[in-house]
Amino acid sequence: MDLNTANTAIKVAIETANSLGVKFCIAVMDSGVNLVAFSRMDGGRVGTIDVAMKKAKTSALFGLESGLLGTMTLPGKPVYGLEHSNGGLITFPGGVPIKNGSGEFIGSIGVSGGTVEDDLVVAMAAAEAVADL
Repeated sequence: MDLNTANTAIKVAIETANSLGVKFCIAVMDSGVNLVAFSRMDGGRVGTIDVAMKKAKTSALFGLESGLLGTMTLPGKPVYGLEHSNGGLITFPGGVPIKNGSGEFIGSIGVSGGTVEDDLVVAMAAAEAVADL
C-alpha cells in the first residue's frame, strides 16, 4: 500500500459518501497495520475517527471484513472477547481488506459515520476501485 493507492481509496470513498449524502471518516492502513491515509469529511463526527481507524485495524489484522467477526465474538462463540485484544477492535461492518489487481492483500480501509450498512458500501466501493487499478 503506497500513498497514491491509499489516496485513490479515500477519493472513491468520498465520492461514494457524497452520493449517499453522509459524512464519514475514512482510514487506510497497509498490510502491517500502519496508517497510510486518513480523511474526516467536513461535518464528520469526531467520535467516528477512532471507529474508522479500529475498523481498518481489525480488517488489516485478520484479512477479513470486520463485520464477519461480529457473530464469532458473541458470548459462547469461538472468539468471544476478541474485540478487547490488540488495543481494541471493531467487529461490526465497515472494515474491508484491500487487494491489488493481482489479488494480493495490501491493506485495509475502515469507514465510519453512517449506518454500518452504509459504512460497508463506502468501504467496499473503495476496495473495489483499488483492485481495479
